[in-house]
Amino acid sequence: MISNLLLVVHLVVAVAIVTLVLLQQGKGADAGAAFGGGSSQSLFGAVGAANFLSRTTSILVTLFFITSLSLAYFYSQQKAPESVIEGSVMQQVEQGAQSETTESDVPQSETTEPATATQETDVPAAPE
Repeated sequence: MISNLLLVVHLVVAVAIVTLVLLQQGKGADAGAAFGGGSSQSLFGAVGAANFLSRTTSILVTLFFITSLSLAYFYSQQKAPESVIEGSVMQQVEQGAQSETTESDVPQSETTEPATATQETDVPAAPE
């Protein structure tokens, strides 16, 4: 239950980090202002956006790191699944062959003698 909640928080934080990183301006963005890029028209002002986005990104990265470690811890504490070989059909067949019982899923014939030419069978006789 808690691991599912952590997983949802982890994914939301990951999407928020990607969004915030894409919103930030690169270091070469100042050259764009010389050609008419109005940095004074931004929502947070010329300098305020960089500080706000940087702080928010660092907080989200820290939260992402914490959720990553928490998810790793919770999933490591769960019971380990059986290996592929332990639950396989081949292992069950081998165990059945090694068991002491001689019962089989294949029905046995009522007679133990092989069919002769005088006995009537379902298989037609081969031409001579």
